[in-house]
Amino acid sequence: MRITVPSTLAVAAVALLLGGQAQATEVVNLYSARQESLIKPLLDRFTAESGIEVNLVTGKAETLLQRLRSEGANSPADLFITTDAGRLQQAVAAGVTQPIHSARLEAAIPATYRDPEGQWFGLSVRARPIFYVKGKLDPQQIHSYADLTDPQWHGRICIRSSDNIYNQSLVASMIAHQGVAPSEVWAEGLVANLARKPTGGDRDQIKAAAAGQCDLAVANTYYYAAMLESSDPQEQAAARKLGVIWPEQEGRGTHVNVSGAALTKSARHKEAAIALLEFLVSDAAQVWYAETNQEYPVKPGVPWSATLEQLGHFKADTINATQLGEFNAEAVKLMDRVGWR
Repeated sequence: MRITVPSTLAVAAVALLLGGQAQATEVVNLYSARQESLIKPLLDRFTAESGIEVNLVTGKAETLLQRLRSEGANSPADLFITTDAGRLQQAVAAGVTQPIHSARLEAAIPATYRDPEGQWFGLSVRARPIFYVKGKLDPQQIHSYADLTDPQWHGRICIRSSDNIYNQSLVASMIAHQGVAPSEVWAEGLVANLARKPTGGDRDQIKAAAAGQCDLAVANTYYYAAMLESSDPQEQAAARKLGVIWPEQEGRGTHVNVSGAALTKSARHKEAAIALLEFLVSDAAQVWYAETNQEYPVKPGVPWSATLEQLGHFKADTINATQLGEFNAEAVKLMDRVGWR
């Protein structure tokens, strides 16, 4: 996208606001695993305010990461944005990122949601709670993820497959908290209670529960919130049949994850890329995330959307999100062993 600001005075003012890091003629080359519709409006706003052009390439996270590996030092990418801490850590492990230190980023983003070495920074937060069909059960029967293994839920749970990074990160968080053996017992019990073979995305789990295929579903909050706000009456109706259970409120807290960004090792427009990152954690950008994407702002104090407020406040797990990537391989092997397909 190429948007220029007609006033050179406006460009200069924004450049000064960004700490003198960006010049109007600069560009940022961005590889994004986020859908274009979920990030382009923010990039357009950044360009309009700073004069910095953003060249956007979108694709699946694994495809973009493989592209970064293949391109190596010749990659034109300056930033890599993806939707899970596990993917961000995979990029770090692949050696395609570099650390940065920004006082603005470090002040805006809690340590829980960024790499301790500055290799990546969270941009938004999403939770992965449990949803239940209203009238089918008492939500007070479930207080933790461990409760999903109770035999009373046999044939009553819907969840995505084991190749889904969100589920892998959920299991990785359990391994980080309690070790492999207890986490494997949990996963085995969960699989024994599935209503059907895992299929489809998070919205499909919610729709399946609403259609009577299961009574409980595990999904990310932004999918559920987006369905509540959908222009499709059927999606709205399906979501309204379900309520939310916030597990682990007496313990470690509900599992949360991040979308985030990393500066690539090959970055040729480092200062402009950092300026874009700092813009994405500004109050205005964080409000947009909340209102448009139905994600929780990563920056404390920024208001949630009205829909997220309706879901209620909850205690979130405070484990550093880097561990979701560090235990990813072990989580995948564990899920394979218990037959989570």
